[in-house]
Amino acid sequence: MENRIDKYLWSIRVYKTRALATEECRKGRVMIDDMSVKPSRSISAGDVIRVRKMPVVYAYRVLEPIQKRVGAKLVAQFAEDITPQEELDKLKQQDDFFYKRERGAGRPTKKERRDMDRLKGG
Repeated sequence: MENRIDKYLWSIRVYKTRALATEECRKGRVMIDDMSVKPSRSISAGDVIRVRKMPVVYAYRVLEPIQKRVGAKLVAQFAEDITPQEELDKLKQQDDFFYKRERGAGRPTKKERRDMDRLKGG
């Protein structure tokens, strides 16, 4: 029974499709022991996988290799999320940067659009 890393990342719901997991491995965004890995790389219990999804680098410890995709509630049996808090804080910083509109406020006016563009740096 083969335990491919692309299959594993898809199974624990890091990526929505297996094709996307394979593509990210090929682009060098998936690492084990700080080395980029190919999609066919075998994994075993205890491996630490780092996944770069800008701006955050997520880290997962393999508890048990898995072949089939499981429900979100069962993921904790197969992988442990060991992402440092500093990385997760980057998501909050990113949210603070963007201009927010209230839900249901409709389309922005021309003035609001100019303000949003100015905030983005455009």
